[in-house]
Amino acid sequence: MRQEYGAPGPAAGHGAAGPGVQAPPGAPPAARPMTLDDVVVRGFMTLITLIVTGALAWALVPVDLALPVMVVALLAMIGVWAFITFGRKANAPLVLAFAAVYGVAVGIISHAYNDVYHGVVLQAVVGTALAFAATLAAYALRIVRVTPKFVKFVIAAGAALVGLMLINLVVYAFGGDGGIGIRDPDNPLAYVFSVAAILLGCFFLLLDFDSVEQGVRAGAPEKFAWYCAFGLVLSLVWIYLEILRLLSYFYAARD
Repeated sequence: MRQEYGAPGPAAGHGAAGPGVQAPPGAPPAARPMTLDDVVVRGFMTLITLIVTGALAWALVPVDLALPVMVVALLAMIGVWAFITFGRKANAPLVLAFAAVYGVAVGIISHAYNDVYHGVVLQAVVGTALAFAATLAAYALRIVRVTPKFVKFVIAAGAALVGLMLINLVVYAFGGDGGIGIRDPDNPLAYVFSVAAILLGCFFLLLDFDSVEQGVRAGAPEKFAWYCAFGLVLSLVWIYLEILRLLSYFYAARD
C-alpha cells in the first residue's frame, strides 16, 4: 500500500489559482491535504467496524454454519482487498466494507480458538496491542529506519512467507500429514515460523507508519488517509492472527 507523493504544489494551502489569487467562480475547491488526525480517525473507524462485525459473528453465527459463513466472508474480503490494492481506489465505503467482511471471518476464527483454548483471544489482543506500541516506539525513536532496502526486504520476505503457506496448504490438501511442518504444533518449525510471521507483521507496520509520515509531509490528498487506515488494519490483523496461533501451540503443548 506504500505510495510516494512529490512535494505539494501551489494549490496546497493557497487555493487552486495560487497565493493571493481568487479561483474562478464555479471552480472545484483544492483538495485538502491529509493530516495525522485524518489517519487516526479513519484508522479507528476501520478497526471499530472490524471489531463490531467480528463480535456479531462470534455471538450470532451458529457452529454448524461457521465454516461456510467464514469461507464466504474470506472470499468477499479477498475480492474487496484486490479491488482496493490493484484498482488503487480506497474510500470510506470500500475500506469499511473490507473491514466488515474481514471482521466476520476474524470473529469466527477467534471464537473457534477460544472454544478450544479458553482465554487465548484476550491474550492475543493484549499481545497485538503491545506489538503495535513497541513497533510505534521503534519507529518514532528511529531505532529501525525505513530505507528502500528495508522496504524491498520486507516485501520479499512477505512474498516468501505467503509462498510457504501456500505450499504447506497444497501439501496438506494432498495428504501430507502436517504439511511441511510450519503449521504443525508438534513441530518446532511451527513456533519459528509463527515468530517470523509476527515480526514480519511488525515490519509491515513500520512501512505503514512511514507511508503515513511521508504522505503528511508531502501533502498527500485527504483520501490517502483511507489507504493508510487500510494498510494499518491489515498489518494489525495479521499480527493478531499469528499471535493467536502461536499461543495456541503453547496451550496445546501444555494440555
